[in-house]
Parts: sequence; structure tokens; C-alpha cells
Amino acid sequence: MMAQKEIKPEEFRESVFQVIGKEWLLVTGEADGHSNAMTASWGGMGILWGKPVAFLFIRPTRYTKEFIDKADGLTLSVFPEERRKMMNYFGTVSGRDEDKIKKSGLTVKHDRGRTYFDEARVTMLCRKLYAQEMKPECFIDKACDEKWYQGDYHTMYIAEIETILVQE
Repeated sequence: MMAQKEIKPEEFRESVFQVIGKEWLLVTGEADGHSNAMTASWGGMGILWGKPVAFLFIRPTRYTKEFIDKADGLTLSVFPEERRKMMNYFGTVSGRDEDKIKKSGLTVKHDRGRTYFDEARVTMLCRKLYAQEMKPECFIDKACDEKWYQGDYHTMYIAEIETILVQE
């Protein structure tokens, strides 16, 4: 078991561009006693409604979305580079077809209905605040719609980052 310490969200000093865009996040939802996770490389972090938040985008076809929609919270995990192959696996295989978490060999932990992993170098325990389906008529830059969507629009989630755990 790896030692983790809790830090406040305002103490998180890593580049969001690096963590999300290059290292990727593992987004995990837990519902009805089961969990599923997926890799995400789109999103953001900041302050909204006076709270530290993460912005997540999940397509309706993703199995993890069913877990996120049923739960009050979710987790965001960042893994060391040596876990890149595993992160790719979580992004390309559906949890409908196999138990990705079990197959990955990760050490599962739970906190108030949220699943997270001992091996993550950073874990964000989050509480959902808002969800909204993206709509084609809301695109100001129509090129983004044309390039990234073929009718399968993401749902945007805003989640409060309640706790951050980092490996010591």
C-alpha cells in the first residue's frame, strides 16, 4: 500500500494542461456496488461558485457515464507514466465487455460511495454540482462542432474537488 497525504485543492501546483492533456485522467464512477472507469484527456479545473471544481466531458455512449449519472460523486486519478499502457486500456475497452478495474490489478479503495486507487499519484475526490448536455446550437465556433462531433455530444459535468490525495 502506498502512502498518500491529503492536500487542499489550493495547494495543487501541477499544470492542468499537463495533467489532463498529456498524462490523462482516469474518471471513475461508483453505483449500485459496482465501479467503472474511463480515460479522459479533455477537461479543466478552476474556481466556480466559490468552489474548486473540475470540468468533465463524457459522451453518452460511454459506460462510465451510467455510473457517474447515478452517483453523487466521482473520482479523478492521475497515474505515473509507467501506467500509460493501462490508461490507454481504460480508454479503448468498454466496461460493458469486461471488468476493467479488476483486470487492471489496481488496488481499489472507497470513500463515501466513490472508488479510487492506491496506485494513483494524484486522486481527486469530487462531488457533482451540475450536468448539462452539449447542444449543436450552442457552438459559437461551428468548426469545433464539425470537427469533434457527429451527433454524439458530450455531457458536461462540473464537480467540486473536495479532497486531493497525493503520493508521499
